[in-house]
Amino acid sequence: MKLSKAAVAIIAALMTSSCMQKQQPKVTGLVAIDQCGYVTRTEKMAFISVEAKEFRLIDANGNSVMVGNVGAPQYWAESGDSVRTIDFTDINAEGTYQIVVDDTIASYPFVIAAHPYAELARMSVRAYYYNRTATAIDAEHGGKWVRNAGHPDTLVKVHSSAASKARPEGTIISSPRGWYDAGDYNKYVVNSGITTYTMLLAANQMKEMAARTDLNIPESGDSIADILDETLYNLRWMLTMQDPNDGGVYHKLTTLSFESFIMPDECKNQRYVVAKGTAAALDFAATMAFAARTLPEQSASLASLADSCRQQAAAAYAWAVKNPNVAFRNPAGVSTGEYGDRFFGDEWFWASVEMYLLTGEDSYKETALANLAPMAVPSWVYVNALGYYSLALSGKEIEGLDAKTAIVATADSLVAEAKKSPVALSMTRYDWGSNSTVANMGMLKLIAGMISTDKKYYESALDDLHYILGRNATGYCFVTGAGSKPCMNIHHRPSAADNIEDPVPGFLCGGPNTVVPTDCGPTNTRSQYPAKAYADETCSYSTNEIAINWNAPLTFLVWGIENAK
Repeated sequence: MKLSKAAVAIIAALMTSSCMQKQQPKVTGLVAIDQCGYVTRTEKMAFISVEAKEFRLIDANGNSVMVGNVGAPQYWAESGDSVRTIDFTDINAEGTYQIVVDDTIASYPFVIAAHPYAELARMSVRAYYYNRTATAIDAEHGGKWVRNAGHPDTLVKVHSSAASKARPEGTIISSPRGWYDAGDYNKYVVNSGITTYTMLLAANQMKEMAARTDLNIPESGDSIADILDETLYNLRWMLTMQDPNDGGVYHKLTTLSFESFIMPDECKNQRYVVAKGTAAALDFAATMAFAARTLPEQSASLASLADSCRQQAAAAYAWAVKNPNVAFRNPAGVSTGEYGDRFFGDEWFWASVEMYLLTGEDSYKETALANLAPMAVPSWVYVNALGYYSLALSGKEIEGLDAKTAIVATADSLVAEAKKSPVALSMTRYDWGSNSTVANMGMLKLIAGMISTDKKYYESALDDLHYILGRNATGYCFVTGAGSKPCMNIHHRPSAADNIEDPVPGFLCGGPNTVVPTDCGPTNTRSQYPAKAYADETCSYSTNEIAINWNAPLTFLVWGIENAK
C-alpha cells in the first residue's frame, strides 16, 4: 500500500518524537555510592553488582564529564554478588554529580567537595542532644523533633542487688542527666564508658575543629567547645553512679523491664540503680582518669570537675582491687540490657594505663603490663585498644608496652584486609552492630595516621566511611537524616512514638548481620548473606537499633576526616 505524503510526514514526525523522548536512566541504589559525597583529590569509587559495561559521570546540568569502562567482576562472599568497580578518581571539580551506567540506570546524586561531611559531623554529635534524659527538646535547638522532658532520675531507688549497709534496699538517690543508651530509655555505665571516652578523645585530638563547630545545643556560646559540653552531660551522670561510701559503681540505672514504645515523659515506672560490678568500676575509673587528665587542657573552668574525676577514678579503681572478679548478670526480676562480661583483663589494662598516665604511679604500670594482650578493634565488651590509644597519643611510654607499634601493626592488618576486599572493606565478620565495627576500624586507622602520618590509613578510613554512607550491599545510607536513602524506621522509642515521619537525625543504624534473623517475626527472615541481612524496620532491633557507643566512633571517624589537612 502506497502511503500519502501526509501519512509519511506524520510517521516521520512520530519517529522523531520517539527518538527525542529517549527513556531516562532509572535512579537506583544498585549503583552503590557514598550518598553524602567524596573528598576532592582522593580515590573515588562506586560499585555495582549487576552486568554493566560503560559508565558516564554527569554533572548537575546533565553534561558528561567522564566516560569510562566498568571494572571486571569480583566475587564478594559476604554479599553473594559479583561486584564491579566504577573509578572516577580523576574528577576533582567541586559540584553535584551522578553516575549513569549503560544509559539505563543512574546513581543517587552526590557531591565532590573539599569538605563534604561538615553537616554530617554536626549531626553525629547532635544525635546525643536528642537522646538526653531529663531535658525537654525545644524548637530552637531541636527543630521539629520537639518533645517534653522525661526521666528526671532524681528519685531513683537502690535495687536489692545494689544494697549495702550505708545504702539499704529502697534508699532514694539522685542520678540525673546522661543519655538514653540506645533504643530504650535506660542508662548503662559499661556502655557509657567507651562512648564518653571516645567523644572526649575526639574533642581532645581535634581541638580547633571542636572550637569552631557550633552544634546549636543549649550550651552553645559558652567558653567550652560544644562537642565537649554535650559529652560532659553524660560524664556528669556517670559521676552520680558511684557509691560514695565504698567507691563501687552501679552497673546501670533502669526500670525493671523495657518501657513500651512511648515518649519519655509518658514513662512512669520506677527507676533503680542495679548491682555493682568489676567491669563498671574499671570502665568508670578509666573514663574518669582520662577526663581528669585532659579536661584542664580544654578549659580552665573545668579544673574543679577534673579534680572530682580524679578522686572518683581512684576510689573506683580501689574498689575493683578489693572486688576483682564481680561479673554482672541481671538479677531476678530485671530484664533490661545486661552488658554482661566475665573477662576483665582488657578493663584492667585500660584502667591501669589511664591511672598511670594520670598519676605516674608504678603500681598502675605494673598492673597494665600484667594484663597486656594483643590489641583488637574496640567494642564495649573488649576495651584494651583504648589503653593503647591513650598511651600512644600521650607522648609517654611504658617499657615493655609499645603502644604506637601495636596500633600501626593492627591498622596495617586492617588495610591489608581491605585491599583484598572487592569493596575496599576491612570487615569480614558481621556481628550485631556491624556498622560500629566499621566505624571503629576507621577510627583505629585514623589514630594510626596520627602516629605515623602515612596517608594510607586516612584513605582506608575514608573507605570505611564510604561504606557506612551507602557504598554497601543494601543501598542504604546508614545514618538517619543523611543521603538519598537513609535508614528511616529505626528501633528507637522517641522516633517511633513522636508521630514524625523522619527519625531523629544523626544516628548510626546497627547494620546488617545474621545474629537474629527473625526479630521481625518467623516469616520475615532476612538474606542469608550477612552483608545484605538488614531490615529498615522498627522491629528489627538486631539490625536497625541505634546506640550511643555506635555513634561515638562515627563521630571520631567523620570529624577525623573533616579535620584532616
